Amino acid sequence: MRVRNNSFTFIILLITCFVPIHHLFGKTRVKPDIVVAQDGSGDYKTVQEAVNAVPDYRKLKTVIFIKNGVYKEKLIIAGSKKDVSFIGEDVNKTIITFNDFASKKNRFGEEMGTSGSSSVYIYGDGFNAENITFENSSGPVGQAVALWVAGDKTVFKNCRMLGFQDTLYTYGYGSREYFYKCYIEGTVDFIFGSATAVFDDCDIFCKNNGYVTAASTPDSVTFGYVFMNCRVKGSAAENTFYLGRPWRPFAKVAFLKCELGNMITPSGWNNWGKESNEKTAFFAEYKNTGQGANPTKRVAWSHQLSESEAANYNLTAILRGWKPELDF
Repeated sequence: MRVRNNSFTFIILLITCFVPIHHLFGKTRVKPDIVVAQDGSGDYKTVQEAVNAVPDYRKLKTVIFIKNGVYKEKLIIAGSKKDVSFIGEDVNKTIITFNDFASKKNRFGEEMGTSGSSSVYIYGDGFNAENITFENSSGPVGQAVALWVAGDKTVFKNCRMLGFQDTLYTYGYGSREYFYKCYIEGTVDFIFGSATAVFDDCDIFCKNNGYVTAASTPDSVTFGYVFMNCRVKGSAAENTFYLGRPWRPFAKVAFLKCELGNMITPSGWNNWGKESNEKTAFFAEYKNTGQGANPTKRVAWSHQLSESEAANYNLTAILRGWKPELDF
């Protein structure tokens, strides 16, 4: 009887502990603190309500599981909401979206501007997201940000950022951001800002024509944008895209071992109409492949890294000792 009871207890533990977590929360490793579901089956129906429920300056991580749905919200994760993790049920079906854009008028008749256009704002440090789509659904109407990230030590895993111009704003001055296996699409300057950001094994999708990056890296920071083992592809016509241009004079961008599609122009980089930027910006490549990889035809002021120089582009150095955790 004792053996039978122990076996029975073990089975019950499996059923009550493992099965509900796997069934209800998909790929999460732990039981979430908060569940969001539009049908009322969770703790809250909107993502903002869930974020607001997180205690300010909580010392422990807060995991918010978001069930499938299109959440039309202009979402703000305040600086007091630290170490918050979003885990979506399905990256293609868990969508946070809004439709503001820079020239849209606010209630006072003033234009919102680029920063005011974002669908999601992240100020809190230690924010993580997995299986979430961040979207600006306003269409090709000029600057329209989907995701605005100011917090330090932020991680995005298997997420999508959808938009046109200015899709992803890595706003944080010197903050560290890590994007792993993400999909980011856009047209003009669709990845831009001053943060140090690593894009690891990501798909970068170029629509129409434009510039992949517009970095504004501070002079005091060694690394700006670093793309590792990414795929730059898209629907844009051949030779209609640049890898980047310097939004600010000391912009720093590097593409290492990436596959570049034929939409990338042979010259590769643009000086934003200022020859002086050619002396201050640092645009580099290392062992890229594909039709868009043309090291001999690149602008003379860009750099092809040597093996020893490329070795400096490791996560420890780029992220200044911070090691991103991928298990939320």
